[in-house]
Amino acid sequence: MDVKKALHSGELYFPHDEDILKEQFVCLDRLYDFNMTRPTEMEKREQLLKEMFAEIGEGCYVEPPLHANFGAHHVHFGKGVYANFNLTLVDDTHIYVGDYTMFGPNVTVATAGHPILPELREKGMQYNMPVHIGKNCWIGSNAVILPGITIGDHVVVGAGSVVTKDLPSNVVAVGNPCRVLREVNEHDREYYYKDRKIKWD
Repeated sequence: MDVKKALHSGELYFPHDEDILKEQFVCLDRLYDFNMTRPTEMEKREQLLKEMFAEIGEGCYVEPPLHANFGAHHVHFGKGVYANFNLTLVDDTHIYVGDYTMFGPNVTVATAGHPILPELREKGMQYNMPVHIGKNCWIGSNAVILPGITIGDHVVVGAGSVVTKDLPSNVVAVGNPCRVLREVNEHDREYYYKDRKIKWD
């Protein structure tokens, strides 16, 4: 199997292939440049993000430092996506994120996995499974999203959660492993935090 194709096929492969590493280092150099920008260099950041990402919509903001195994080369952001400090994207294959989704600090989204069998890990073998995150989600700080996960639209993932299974749309999900706590409901239209009411006018 072509090793570059193996990145996106879900098959086991050796990630230290020379051609893969050559491409990866180009991406990582660009990521380094992004992380070294000054807070006042907003235009430079925007330009670098367009060069780094597979796709990135209008109005996205990514707070450095960003960590990405392929420098976000396999990451697809919709419009208005916000990422706080230390977003880690293990983007050995594709990560898709819908419009207006927000990431808290220290979130990890991983596509790469390693076999359970020790003999295969000794050889350095790896597989990759894409991650899909819907639109208008809020991924709380220190959450971890594992390879192959799909998260629906309008989902809140609680801080510190480890998402090991797919999540449907319109839910609040928390814990390790992450489980659906409840649906987004009419109470959420009235209160934004505990007893604090939303002033719609």
